[in-house]
Amino acid sequence: MELSPCDRMFHAPLLNCHILSIIGLNAAVDPTVLKFGLQQTLIKHPRFSSKLSINERKMKWTPTIVNLQDHVIIPKVDPKMDSPDQFVEDYVSRLTTIPTMDLSKPLWEIHILNIKTSNAQSICVFKIHHSIGDAVSLMSLLLASTRKKSDPKSLPTIPSRKRAGSNASNGFMWMKLRTIWNTFVDMILFGATILFLEDTKTSLKGSSSRVDLKPKRVVYRIVSLDDIKVVKTKMNITINDVMLGVIQAGLSRYLNHECGDNDQKGEKEKQKKINLQKKTRLRATLMVNLRPTSGIQSLETLMSKESKQKKWGWGNKFGYMVLPFETALQNEPLDYVRQAKATVDRKKDSLEALCSFRIATLIVNIFGAEVASAVAHRFISNTTMALSNVVGPIEEISFYGHPIQFLATTVYGHPHALTIHYQSYFNKMTIVVAVDPDVIPNPHKLCDHLEESLNIIKNAVLDKGFDAA
Repeated sequence: MELSPCDRMFHAPLLNCHILSIIGLNAAVDPTVLKFGLQQTLIKHPRFSSKLSINERKMKWTPTIVNLQDHVIIPKVDPKMDSPDQFVEDYVSRLTTIPTMDLSKPLWEIHILNIKTSNAQSICVFKIHHSIGDAVSLMSLLLASTRKKSDPKSLPTIPSRKRAGSNASNGFMWMKLRTIWNTFVDMILFGATILFLEDTKTSLKGSSSRVDLKPKRVVYRIVSLDDIKVVKTKMNITINDVMLGVIQAGLSRYLNHECGDNDQKGEKEKQKKINLQKKTRLRATLMVNLRPTSGIQSLETLMSKESKQKKWGWGNKFGYMVLPFETALQNEPLDYVRQAKATVDRKKDSLEALCSFRIATLIVNIFGAEVASAVAHRFISNTTMALSNVVGPIEEISFYGHPIQFLATTVYGHPHALTIHYQSYFNKMTIVVAVDPDVIPNPHKLCDHLEESLNIIKNAVLDKGFDAA
């Protein structure tokens, strides 16, 4: 089976992307049990039992025999080491220093770290080439490989919802006209970003043209999903609105904190720098799932649609959207959430993501994957960060008999010094930050600001004592 245009882009030198999924478990991993589970589920999937073949500039998936010994990696670790969290962080960072995977075998591997950390009894790290599939595809496959903790014979409940539309109550024709106008404006800005429109240089944006080749430092912070739901309920918005508001607040606090730390010219100069942040152009490249049903779908559904309706089935079915952030310090913490909601509502009335997907496909088909990846590389380089979210299972699950404590997913190989993913699971939300340490030397400080921003916003909502929308 030939690779899709998007899949081919992820093998171009300028956009060679990999997905890292960190799974924290509540028990030590039994390698024999895990390998047996992989044999019964994962490697039966065509993408995980095929290698990439390149012949006369054509790329296709070729079925092969999977040797699990080549894919399940179990390094020797000292269970009594002084800093297990640091060891895991360093280990994951080293995985990002390997620019390509061995094309003689399927492009995935799993690393088992039987070491107790502050959040888990053991860690599994999946490394998967992005050409195999996007977050929705891979999460669907993961859920198909797990079972409910409360009922080991039952598959997890799959969170799924119809794609949200505009909340506007105006007439149908006006909504269509607004969508057309918003799409036109967004695509003009999209083109300008490719050509010349670059974000402001800040302590979050890398200056190197090949940030994608640098090792990344991956850290994560687990927060309460219930805290997020408090804000969601009180303000009558979505979890995604809340998280974008939290990220906007956290980035603002981080940027202004950096200005204050680096300034040696007194309070007036500090205030001047803080005010200058209001003029900062800071945008995120947001990856948007284009399937008709948002959220996670059953593996059976995705695989059946791959054969019957390829454009919505397995693989990479997402488009890019530019999401602007305001980085000024707000006197009212809830203003961060209101601004984020307004921005997202505006973007819902736009076909920017779909258009970017169609344009990328067209460029690949006409000029080739390398040209398309060069265009995407330039576009991404002119924005500050990548942003994505993954909806996880709503109940506790086990991975081949090993109870899961948390899920943390990220990606590397694209030209951003900062990538933020947020991943829900049961009653938790994991905020995952992947950075170029030369640009952001202390990503834990950024996580501190994000967590503190959530607490400030939650407390502000509770202090209101009424609907804050």
